[in-house]
Amino acid sequence: MAESGLQRVVGVDWSGDKGPGQRRKIWAGVWTASTGRVTLESGRTREELMAWLVEMSRETPRMVVGFDFTFSYPAWFLRELGIGSAPEFWKLVAGGRGEEWLHRDCEDVRFWGRVGPMRHGKKPAEFSGEHAHRMLRRAETVLKVRAEMTDPLQIARIAGIAPKSVFQIGGAGAVGTASLRGMPGLLVLRAAGFRIWPYDEPSVQSAPLVVEIYTRLMTGAVTKSSEAARTAYLAKKRRESALYAGLSRLVMAKARASEDAFDALVTAMVMVEHRGSLRG
Repeated sequence: MAESGLQRVVGVDWSGDKGPGQRRKIWAGVWTASTGRVTLESGRTREELMAWLVEMSRETPRMVVGFDFTFSYPAWFLRELGIGSAPEFWKLVAGGRGEEWLHRDCEDVRFWGRVGPMRHGKKPAEFSGEHAHRMLRRAETVLKVRAEMTDPLQIARIAGIAPKSVFQIGGAGAVGTASLRGMPGLLVLRAAGFRIWPYDEPSVQSAPLVVEIYTRLMTGAVTKSSEAARTAYLAKKRRESALYAGLSRLVMAKARASEDAFDALVTAMVMVEHRGSLRG
């Protein structure tokens, strides 16, 4: 690859687990340009993963990392808190507010999905019906609120895909917990010189870049919880793509055996396939 190209791409399947389970659930798919190899990594806590990424960025500064958690909350919520930017919000979350929202004793019932003394766990009325968009960022609205979509190809592409609200902190598909426990890591990476898109001007020629990713848009319609379905998906990709055909047996075995590893691998592969647009 030319000297000006990306040196490394990392796709991370994240977890909001507070305990030892994060070492099992957090996976990273890593593509390195100098060797053309792809690896699948696990066994790290959130803090250890961030330190590992910083260390790798010193070796390969022209690097892009994708995380599958939400980088901010809806603009109205930040305004309510008196905050004018996502990085300010990360500081608030890292300072303890995030764990307050996640605690069972939290009084703010807008954080739903868990039962506590002050909340029943169900979606609040203000996030229901025609106002479902209120709990989403603009980035999710076009995917969630079908009435706002006019392009039939776009509608077909997202069939069966519905992003969750970052206010949901419990239940199937909840992204709130992972996001609130991911934002402090963005501060760590930013302090180490990473640019966090779209809040920092990207320049992968001079600094590593972090982007938010939608894993389900990467994989498409596949039953990821089924090992048989993962195996069939990977076998098909291996027949169709030279990139997949070059994967080692170990990497393929890890992706077949674990839904989290599967997500990390597919995410990394899609990012590699589109590395030209990432570089731009």
